[in-house]
Amino acid sequence: MDKIRIGIAGYGNLGRGVELAVAANPDQELAAVFSRRNPASVKILTQGVPVCPLADAASWKGRIDVLILCGGSATDLPVQTPQLAALFNVVDSFDTHAHIPDHFKAVDTAARQAGTVGIISVGWDPGMFSLNRLYANCILPQGHDYTFWGRGVSQGHSDAIRRIKGVLDARQYTVPVQAAMDAVRSGGEPELSTRQKHTRECFVVAAEGADKAAIEHEIKTMPNYFADYDTTVTFITQEELNREHKGIPHGGFVIRTGSTGANGETRHVIEYSLKLGSNPEFTSSVLAAYARAAYRLSRKGESGARTVFDIAPALLSPHDGDFLRAHML
Repeated sequence: MDKIRIGIAGYGNLGRGVELAVAANPDQELAAVFSRRNPASVKILTQGVPVCPLADAASWKGRIDVLILCGGSATDLPVQTPQLAALFNVVDSFDTHAHIPDHFKAVDTAARQAGTVGIISVGWDPGMFSLNRLYANCILPQGHDYTFWGRGVSQGHSDAIRRIKGVLDARQYTVPVQAAMDAVRSGGEPELSTRQKHTRECFVVAAEGADKAAIEHEIKTMPNYFADYDTTVTFITQEELNREHKGIPHGGFVIRTGSTGANGETRHVIEYSLKLGSNPEFTSSVLAAYARAAYRLSRKGESGARTVFDIAPALLSPHDGDFLRAHML
């Protein structure tokens, strides 16, 4: 069996997760890892696989079937995905929801010109949650959508806290409000504000002599991150943080409530949930599955950008249609 040759661009938490995911898929193999760091300083798990400068990626054209991009959505992927789609079939996890349409257009233009496939915004939200929102809307056209995230670590929010003067380290958890979820699950279709749906929990390691009151105030009033939420700040030691908050768990719930019947008298609730022990490892596993789809679409001669909405479920599976019909349908 010819294996799908996978490249990884970026070797942080997500890149390491992709390496593990590729190893778990028998029809895939890791061909190369690309990094902006000095390749000699990047230690990967897979023996015999080269680590190369990202600037040299073009020299690998024709030797990689799908390149999985593991950079950040703020500054990396808006530039890297269109550039690299000009060379390879690509999959990314771009997750800035408001900018997805523009990102799609940029990748689509580059991929169509190059004859490649670029699948964007792959992960759990956007990604798996997006699919479930779409399915639920199609099934219950009369209804309301609700998405709750957590309890889980927000890496971007944690980083925002670490940038505050006097902060040595921090973890921030997004926590859904149980009363709000109970109200939704009851089918009552409540109107919920941002503050009513989630709270923020911050665990902060402060430098010796730092003004903790000032740190707490800056966190709670930070626009776009904490100002719109009920936020608690707990100061702990580095040892406590390392011991109690070393993982990157996450998850959440997508719920749609709606009605059917001549007068909407029959009520329904559709719910999809995830409880993730590791956000980056789960996201990586989704990326690896969609890399298989990108490879198959490319082999069929297709090109251009795609999202999870455009990919048939069977394209994600290593099994053929006979197996899927017999065992999963």
